[in-house]
Amino acid sequence: MSPNASHLPSSLILIGAGKMGGSMLEGWLKVGMRPQGVTVLDPRPSEDMNRLCREQGIALNPANPAAPDVLVLATKPQMLDEAASSVNACLGPQTLIVSILAGKTIGDLRSRLPAAGAIVRAMPNLPASIGRGATGAAVNDQVSEEQRLMADVLLSSNGIVEWLPTENLIDAVTAVSGSGPAYVFHLVECLAEAGTAAGLPPDLAQRLARATVTGAGELLFQSDLSPATLRQNVTSPGGTTAAALEVLMRDPNGMKGLMREAVAAAKRRAEELAG
Repeated sequence: MSPNASHLPSSLILIGAGKMGGSMLEGWLKVGMRPQGVTVLDPRPSEDMNRLCREQGIALNPANPAAPDVLVLATKPQMLDEAASSVNACLGPQTLIVSILAGKTIGDLRSRLPAAGAIVRAMPNLPASIGRGATGAAVNDQVSEEQRLMADVLLSSNGIVEWLPTENLIDAVTAVSGSGPAYVFHLVECLAEAGTAAGLPPDLAQRLARATVTGAGELLFQSDLSPATLRQNVTSPGGTTAAALEVLMRDPNGMKGLMREAVAAAKRRAEELAG
């Protein structure tokens, strides 16, 4: 059974309504979440969040909210200890926790939230803020199929969701898709700098590099072809692209080697932070 709006929870508490939490809330509303079923808890909500809650009839910072079907943890990871007692007070025996706290394992949550039962740990990335995110998610053994479907429809409102067979893969997800947008932004920087070195005015090189990467990304998004096939389709034998790719694909010092090294470094750091 594919997840759809029928799997949205009747009640949800969002703890932490910053950029990511606020973007997730907007995604839930777009896919049909009842505003009256949502409660937002944030000690310092932005003016935009105040306005959204006021216009949509969303409860903002009420005293003693009732235990919800789903509680979404979207605070900064370092705030977990400070918020733990108030979060724990919101939990009921059937409440599903969905946590997007980077570096905080299911074990961390269980140890700080004694009332916690079913937990989904998710790792979204920055493009989730515009509805084009990539999220990896894992569950503990207390999550029912209905709860997983609820989490799926909530998380997929901001992009794709990949369900992981084990939480141990979260660190690799962090290294690939969580940190990945920064790699792409750096690619644009490097391409623009290379264009400037080749003689282009810096502002022109910047515009061309930005448009090239965003256009290629959109083509990849819309195409059913593999990245390798798309690359081959724009590479004429003996042409300019082939000459450049000969440099980029040079092993072990080409792009593949550098990317493997970069992802491995990010994964190691994720493991250190989680430990």
